[in-house]
Amino acid sequence: MAGFLDNFRWPECECIDWSERRNTVASVVAGILFFTGWWIMIDAAVVYPKPEQMNHAFHTCGVFSTLAFFMINAVSNAQVRGDSYGDGCLGRTGARVWLFIGFMLMFGSLIASMWILFGAYVTHSKDDLFFIKGKEMYL
Repeated sequence: MAGFLDNFRWPECECIDWSERRNTVASVVAGILFFTGWWIMIDAAVVYPKPEQMNHAFHTCGVFSTLAFFMINAVSNAQVRGDSYGDGCLGRTGARVWLFIGFMLMFGSLIASMWILFGAYVTHSKDDLFFIKGKEMYL
C-alpha cells in the first residue's frame, strides 16, 4: 500500500518548462497564501470588532507565525551550509540557531492555534449558546 502511487505520473505540459520556474511558482503560491491568511484575519477583526464576539488575542498566533516566516526566509541555504562569501555577524552557527528559533516559533504558533481552535470553538457547553436571528452562535 505504501507504493501505490509509484507508477503514477502527472501529464506533462510541453508548452511550459516548470523546472526553470519552480522557485518562482512556489514563491507566488506562498505569497498568495500569506496574503489570503492576513486578509481573513483583518476581515474577521473588522466584522467582529467587540471582544465578546471574537477575542482579539486569537490574532497573536498569526502575528508570531508571520514573525517566524520572516525569520526563516531571512536565512539562505548558503549561510546555513557556510558557502556564503561573508560570514555575517554570527556566522554559520548563528544562521543555524536563527533558523532553529524561527522553526520553533512557527511550530509553537501552530500548536497554539490548534489549542485555541479546540478550546474556544469546539469544547463549548450549552450555557455558552445564544441565538441571533434564528442562528446558533457561541460566545
